[in-house]
Amino acid sequence: MPSNSITLLLGGDVMAGRGIDQILPHPSDPRLHERHVTDARQYVALAERANGPVARPVDFAYPWGDAIADMQALGPDARFVNLETSITESDDWLAKGINYRMNPGNLACLAAFAIDGCTLANNHVMDWGGAGLLDTIAALRGAGIAMTGAGPDISAAEAPAILPVVGKGRVIVYGVAAASSGVPADWAADVGRLGVRLLPDLTPRQARRFAAGLWSDRQSGDIVVASVHWGGNWGHDIPTEHVELAHALIEDGGVDIVHGHSSHHPKAIEVHRGKLVLYGCGDFINDYEGIRGYEEFRGDLALAYLPTVDTATGRLIKLSMLPYVIRNLRLNRPPPGDIAWLAGALSKASAGFGVRIAPNADTGLNLVFR
Repeated sequence: MPSNSITLLLGGDVMAGRGIDQILPHPSDPRLHERHVTDARQYVALAERANGPVARPVDFAYPWGDAIADMQALGPDARFVNLETSITESDDWLAKGINYRMNPGNLACLAAFAIDGCTLANNHVMDWGGAGLLDTIAALRGAGIAMTGAGPDISAAEAPAILPVVGKGRVIVYGVAAASSGVPADWAADVGRLGVRLLPDLTPRQARRFAAGLWSDRQSGDIVVASVHWGGNWGHDIPTEHVELAHALIEDGGVDIVHGHSSHHPKAIEVHRGKLVLYGCGDFINDYEGIRGYEEFRGDLALAYLPTVDTATGRLIKLSMLPYVIRNLRLNRPPPGDIAWLAGALSKASAGFGVRIAPNADTGLNLVFR
């Protein structure tokens, strides 16, 4: 890659609670408050029923599986994900159906993948109340992981995660969640009130207002990422308001990459005015293995997105993607048939945006665009 470029690792939802937390060295109290599952170890049992036993405890690197060696070989300049799990021992659970929590003693799991930053603007970061959010922030700060999208007040929630890249510049990331992703309205951060940075709607006016506020923190040469938690969990349709927001972020907000997430499977990709839009990155780490339903979307397939951008212009030079299949609660390199399936599904989903996805010789995928 040219010397005036930065390569990022962007991952979708990292759900390191429940079953993942239970197999790590310091599991939380396994009690859950879901309608059908009352013990987090049941998610481990489902995975084992589907694909065989998981030895416990596993080491902190285990859930990342083959992705660790792949990232060591590729050496992205910065790594950023959507952390959709509280890091807390709080028992102040909210009656919202599903609650994700990872024991702070398992924080080394994030360090094992050398995560540089994460967004907290999502519909699970406050599953264990305001105390859970503050614990999460303290844990990440102590681990040196930059964060954005939530905080003790609106000013902190709006502040970007700043990822320095030695000798190349900075990546600054703004995290925001849309109400359509399931974030309760009373989670919105405000003056003197903790919470997440929440967009109440995605109207063109709201999109322009959000985009216009993304200029104050940047320096010349920064790569700017908007990390947006929006929409539902399943389906390849891209709502018009998502497209309009993405375009407004690029055209009015000077954003170089739109990092979209919330869907449990990868969704369409666009290159708009030379800038990358990922409409849905899918889950990167989860404990859904063995759960039936929505099989046609192949939620067991995960992608690591590796965009390379020009530091002078922010324009996309190249997008490589490394596919994985979740087996035994870890990321594994998939068989060729799964890679071909992903290429076909993503090409079909992205065709309306004038791009396609092709397998490459390194057992991954490339974005083909003009």
